[in-house]
Amino acid sequence: MWVTIPFGAMALLLIPLAIGTDAVLLERIGPGLYWVIVMLFGVLVSVGRASVETGAQRDASSLLGLDPAAGYVGRSISAAGLLIVFELVVGAVAVVLYGFDLIGIPWLAATLIIVAAGLGLLGSLAASLVGSGSAGSALVPLLVAPLSIPLLLGATQAYEGLRLGDSILPWMLLMAAVVLVAAIAGVLTARPLQES
Repeated sequence: MWVTIPFGAMALLLIPLAIGTDAVLLERIGPGLYWVIVMLFGVLVSVGRASVETGAQRDASSLLGLDPAAGYVGRSISAAGLLIVFELVVGAVAVVLYGFDLIGIPWLAATLIIVAAGLGLLGSLAASLVGSGSAGSALVPLLVAPLSIPLLLGATQAYEGLRLGDSILPWMLLMAAVVLVAAIAGVLTARPLQES
C-alpha cells in the first residue's frame, strides 16, 4: 500500500500534464481516469495480497483442517479491505485534481465496495489458479485485468448515469454479477486447487 497509493496518485497527477490543463476536459474525463487507475493499480493490490500465501502455509492450513474455501474468502476480504483504502485515498486526490462532482454518495460508496470486492475475489481466484512461484505470480495480473473489464465498465457507466440522471441499476447488476460469479467460482474450486 505504501508504494501503490503514491504511484496511483502520481498517475492521476501526470495525466493533466500529458493532455493539458483544460479544466472542462479534465472534469469530464476525470471519473473515467480514476476508475482506470483503480483497476490497473487495484489489480496489483489484490494480486499482492492474494499471493502472499506460500506452499508451506497452504500445507499447514491443510493439516490444521482449515477449509480452503474459508481461506479463499479470507484472502478476498483482506484484499478488498486494502482496495477500499486505496480507492478512498486515490479518490480524494482525483476530486482535488479534476474537480468532478461527488453526486449520489450512497451509490458511489456501493460502487467502491462492489469494485473492491470484485477485484479482491478475482485476484484471489487468479492467484489460486496459477499457484506459487515467480512465473505464476507474473501471470496473475494478466488474468485479472481482462476479467475486471466489466467492473471498469460498470463503475464508469454508473457514475455517468448518476451525473446524467439515468438509471444505474443495469451497471450495478453487472458489477454484482461479476462479484457473485467470482465468489462462486472461488469457493467451488478452492479445494481442488489446494489439492493440486
